[in-house]
Amino acid sequence: MMRGIHRYPPMDRVIYGIPLDQALADEVGRLEAQAVYVMASGTLNRETDVIETVRRVLGNRLAGVCAKIGAHTPRIDVVAAANEARAAKADLIVTVGGGSVTDAAKMVGLCLGNDVSAPEDLDRFRAVVTPDGRTERPPVKAPAVRSIDVPTTLSAGEFTPFAGCTDTVRHVKESFGHALMMPQAVILDPAVTIHTPEWLFLSTGIRAVDHAVETMCSTAPTPFSDGMSLQALRMLASGLPEVKHDAADREARLNCQMGSWMSIMGAHNGVPMGASHGIGHVLGGTAGVPHGYTSCVMLPHVLRFNEPVNAERQKWVSEALGRGNERAGDAVAALIAGLGLPGTLRDVGVKAEQLDQIAAGSMHDRWVHTNPRKIDGPAAVRALLDAAW
Repeated sequence: MMRGIHRYPPMDRVIYGIPLDQALADEVGRLEAQAVYVMASGTLNRETDVIETVRRVLGNRLAGVCAKIGAHTPRIDVVAAANEARAAKADLIVTVGGGSVTDAAKMVGLCLGNDVSAPEDLDRFRAVVTPDGRTERPPVKAPAVRSIDVPTTLSAGEFTPFAGCTDTVRHVKESFGHALMMPQAVILDPAVTIHTPEWLFLSTGIRAVDHAVETMCSTAPTPFSDGMSLQALRMLASGLPEVKHDAADREARLNCQMGSWMSIMGAHNGVPMGASHGIGHVLGGTAGVPHGYTSCVMLPHVLRFNEPVNAERQKWVSEALGRGNERAGDAVAALIAGLGLPGTLRDVGVKAEQLDQIAAGSMHDRWVHTNPRKIDGPAAVRALLDAAW
């Protein structure tokens, strides 16, 4: 008989298909916020009217705008934003942007709740992966301020209580977490994603595919995560090519957003993922590869590596992608190629001399240690990197 515990996320609601201005006004009013600190993509702030819409909705409740968070959420940017939000006495954060901005808002909440005012202060709160693969998280006080997130990409970080934040001194992306780092509400408005560069929207869609695939093929899946992952793959497998064909197709974009949401639900409930995620974290923090691209270049190879131990589940992946007669690794690779996305490490700027460092660093990521087929050292990771080279 099955046994387990399902955890409902500490999020009030997800609003989908309702225009940003209406949804945001309703949520800020519901939460009775008086000093709202906005964290936004720099490009959205400079080149579109989206942030102006947010300013108009907030009116005199606007406490400040930060539009200078770097890729992979550098510590220095996070702490600078936290100090601004502290000075403004912010009681709510609103994010409009991709995964780096989403993670930054989580980190700002952590900083405000734990008296962090300098980048080195974060050393006390980072997770540490032990040599045997256990993740040790130090005590962290609850965030002092929570958020409403308006994602413009499909990475799905807005549905988790964890954040990745990069120490640019050591060139390492580290994990931080607290249950209440998750936003109070998420607004999925496909119209906002129209401004997202095509490569970014589609590649983060493959990141969502990666969430669903590695949850489906996990060492410890659940019936709930299986159902969510299968439907996520179906919606993404149809929605992403439709967006590629017609960038103005808002229904397809919303389907991708819904698929992204469902793709992460298993991981949120503790279903372990595998080496595509683990290696991807290091590719991001060490080699500067964007989130979505890490999945494009690693997931097919990880699937092929794992096939001897989970071939039956990989068949489910192929069927959900509409390619039931193909191996899962090949089906995922075909989806990636059809979207015009990169398929090798060279394509995304990784240098040959970085491979050993990436392989060694990957052994410090918890998902490498929960890969379905055992990875017993840097040499095994290096073999996967060589296959992706």
